[in-house]
Amino acid sequence: MKKVLFVINTLGQAGAEKALIEFIKKIYKPEYEISLYVLMGQGELADKFPSYVRILNRSLSCLSVLTKQGRRKMALKVFCAFWLHGGWWGKLYSIIRCFADMVKEKRIQVSKLFWRVLSDGTERFETEFDLAVAWLEGGAAYYVADHVKARQKAAFIHIDYESAGYTRNMDRGCWEQYARIFTVSEEVRGHFQAFYPEYAEKVSVFDNYIDQDTLRLRATEPGGFSDDFDGIRLLTVGRLTYQKSYDIAIETMRILKESGQKIRWYILGEGEQRRYLEKMIDASGLKEDFLLLGAVENPYPYYEQTDIYVHATRFEGKSIAIQEAQTLGCAIIASECSGNRELITDGKDGILCKLTPQAVAHSIMRLLEDEEERKRLGQTARTRKTPQGQEQLFKDLLDSDIEK
Repeated sequence: MKKVLFVINTLGQAGAEKALIEFIKKIYKPEYEISLYVLMGQGELADKFPSYVRILNRSLSCLSVLTKQGRRKMALKVFCAFWLHGGWWGKLYSIIRCFADMVKEKRIQVSKLFWRVLSDGTERFETEFDLAVAWLEGGAAYYVADHVKARQKAAFIHIDYESAGYTRNMDRGCWEQYARIFTVSEEVRGHFQAFYPEYAEKVSVFDNYIDQDTLRLRATEPGGFSDDFDGIRLLTVGRLTYQKSYDIAIETMRILKESGQKIRWYILGEGEQRRYLEKMIDASGLKEDFLLLGAVENPYPYYEQTDIYVHATRFEGKSIAIQEAQTLGCAIIASECSGNRELITDGKDGILCKLTPQAVAHSIMRLLEDEEERKRLGQTARTRKTPQGQEQLFKDLLDSDIEK
């Protein structure tokens, strides 16, 4: 029996978390004992794993880390982690050092300040695994590197590492502990290798798996838009964070409204920027036109019913939201940034544009005026297939004797 451990930071309704569930289903064999540890111990997808997955957390909550109650629970988790296993001065020093790096870069990211505290101050296990996998960068990667006993260790990188705010001080050489580092796209690999050229030989591309048949079936379930709006609907799916550039989307919507278009923009997702965005929406006079619907359990009927899917982000790893929109035949407009460029061929199965309100508005207007192009782009996008067979890379690693 081969023992495999997956570690992830949280289980929110985000792309990487969904990808983990699908990946475990894809690679499972009866001779694998698959375990899961969630660093934060919470998230909406906590009860979505197959029954054969052994949960190592003493308690695992479906509470979102984005709700008020969820944030309180998360803060308590960080507080307890600070005191567990000792090393208080080292934990405090890591916070101060990371904060200094963020001030220098003029970008404060509160969550990243505490990844080291969490990884050093959470549960530990005596079991030695055949393979331990850090499914996300940050806390999961630090925890597996420093506190998990395993014959081999592998890590997955889902983001543009150069743009995401990580530093060498924060990482403290954790990547040295991994036999393999998988990135979700060629561009993500390029950015990671630019950051860590010394680990180039360990890095290979491993695309996220999406179960397209199940996704299309779920799109036929009840749900989707509940208003009686009869104009053009725009849809964006993603967390309310700086990365997703909703500030630019709101300004784009203001331009569209001033042009007299009958149009409404819907956002599915939650995040720390909600209050900031709500104020911006109010100030722009868009309360009826730019709607923050929150996170939903099944977003796929919305994809199926929208007129245009817009994914104008500052950076990406490889967007699962775009892949879902393609699977469901949406006409897609996306910003020309890392991650998005690998998924969309401009003018063939979507439109790539600069990340400015004017450029995004122009691209939307182009599709508003050409229904035939909308249909053509959506039909072509629907024919894209997700990569198959890459799970063999993982199985080969598990069955090999390669040491880090």
